[in-house]
Amino acid sequence: MAEGRVYNFSAGPSMLPLEVLERAGAEITNWNGSGMSVMEMSHRSKAFLKIFEGTQEKLCRLMGIPEGYKILFLQGGASAQFSMVPLNLISKSGKADYAITGHFANVAYKEAKKYGTINIAATSEDKSHTYIPTQAELKLDPEASYFYYCANNTICGTEWQYVPETGSVPLVCDMSSDILSRPVDVSKFGIIFAGAQKNMAPAGLTVAIVKEELVGAELPITPLMMNYKTMIDKDSMYNTPPCWCIYILGLVLDWLDDLGGIPGMEAIKGKKAGMLYEVLDNSKLFHCPAQPGSRSDMNVVFRTESEELDEKFVKAATAAGFTNLKGHRNVGGMRASIYNAMPMEGVEKLCDFIRAFEKSN
Repeated sequence: MAEGRVYNFSAGPSMLPLEVLERAGAEITNWNGSGMSVMEMSHRSKAFLKIFEGTQEKLCRLMGIPEGYKILFLQGGASAQFSMVPLNLISKSGKADYAITGHFANVAYKEAKKYGTINIAATSEDKSHTYIPTQAELKLDPEASYFYYCANNTICGTEWQYVPETGSVPLVCDMSSDILSRPVDVSKFGIIFAGAQKNMAPAGLTVAIVKEELVGAELPITPLMMNYKTMIDKDSMYNTPPCWCIYILGLVLDWLDDLGGIPGMEAIKGKKAGMLYEVLDNSKLFHCPAQPGSRSDMNVVFRTESEELDEKFVKAATAAGFTNLKGHRNVGGMRASIYNAMPMEGVEKLCDFIRAFEKSN
C-alpha cells in the first residue's frame, strides 16, 4: 500500500485500484496530449468520443455482452433504476415479480408498486435477510412483465449464488455491488444495472445493459430522461453524461484486463473472501449472521456478542489503518467490503488484526 493510504473497507463509494488513481493523476491536466483534462472536454469532442467508445468496447468484451444489447452510461445511481425499470417494462402485463432479499430490493419493490401490481416472488425477511431463497421457494407469476432481484445485498452480507430460472419472463438484476467480480451470462438477462461506486468507477455513473427488444413500450408518464429508448437512440448522450466517471471506468477495465479479466478477478475475490470467512468461522469472539451458501464475497458482515465490543473493535481497527468497518446503521456490527480493488494484502492484514484483537479480548 502506498505511504499514507489506509485499507478502506467502505461499502461505497469504495476504494479504487491504486494503479488507476496514479494513471488518472498523471493524466489529469493533459489527457493524451490534448492539452486539457477529461473533466474539461466537450462530451461531443473527438477526444472524449474515443474514451467513451473505448470504454463501451472494453466492457462489452470483458463481460461477453452479445448482439441485441446496449450499454448505457446513465446518472441517478441504482436508485433511479428502481423507477426506470417499471416505467419502461411493466406495461406488458401491468404486473412484475420481486424478490426481496435486503434493504435495496425492498426499496425497489416499494417504488415499483406505484406503477403496477407487484408480486413478492420471494422474501428473506423472516430471518432478517440472512439467507437467499432457493429456486424451489420462488413463487413465480407466468404473466409478470419481468422478475427483479438484487444480486448482492450489501447491508446483510448475502449474495445470490445462482441465476433464477423464470421461463419467458425477463430477468432484471441490480448488480451494483458484485458486477465484474464473477462471470455473468448476460444473455440470461433483460436488464442488468449497477451503480459504479463499488467495483467500477467513482460515484456519479450508473451502467445499464439493456436488451433492445424490451424497450419502446414505456408508460406514457415516463419522464424523458428515464426512457431507455431515448437513451439508446442517443447513445447515452441526450444530455451530458458523467464524462470523468466513464474515463475512470475505462482505466478500471484496463486494470481488470491485466489481472486476467473477470475470471481472473473471480479467483482473487474467492480467495479473499474464503480467507476472511475462515478466520471468522474459527473465532470464538466473532460470528457471521449470513448463512453459509448465501454469503456475500463482496460484503462480509460480522459481529461480537456485544455492541460495546463491536465499537471497541471498530475504533481499534481505525487506529490500525483499517477504515469504514462499522456495520450499516440498520444492522450494526461490522462490515468489511472487499470489492475488486481491495488488495489481497489488505484482507490478509485484516485477518491478522482480527486474530490479535480476539487474543487480547
